[in-house]
Amino acid sequence: MDKRVSEAELEIMEALWSAAPQAVSAAEVAERVPESRGWSLPTVKTMLSRLTQKGAVRHEAEGRRYLYSPAIERDSYVGNESRRLVDRLFGGRLTPMIARLAEDEAITDSEIAEIEALLKELKK
Repeated sequence: MDKRVSEAELEIMEALWSAAPQAVSAAEVAERVPESRGWSLPTVKTMLSRLTQKGAVRHEAEGRRYLYSPAIERDSYVGNESRRLVDRLFGGRLTPMIARLAEDEAITDSEIAEIEALLKELKK
């Protein structure tokens, strides 16, 4: 992928990921985007075009319309963005990020338990 996906474009990607593996029309993507965005069909088409140029979305012609599908998997995108966040804000170290979240009380007791269980599993 050439460029990063903006926050607005991520809404389009989420709509495509939720439809995958089925390819969908721009109108179907527009229906899947939260109404709170207030995006018109031309706006959605513009973002789909940008995402296609970036290599994040592929399209195929079906008659007079295009059907769109994600060219990248959600798990791969989330992994790359997570790593980029940790690298950019915490010098590539995960521990300071978790400590910061804990200090801000952004981690619940149940999430701490899940992290502990994950760490135990990773140690095996």
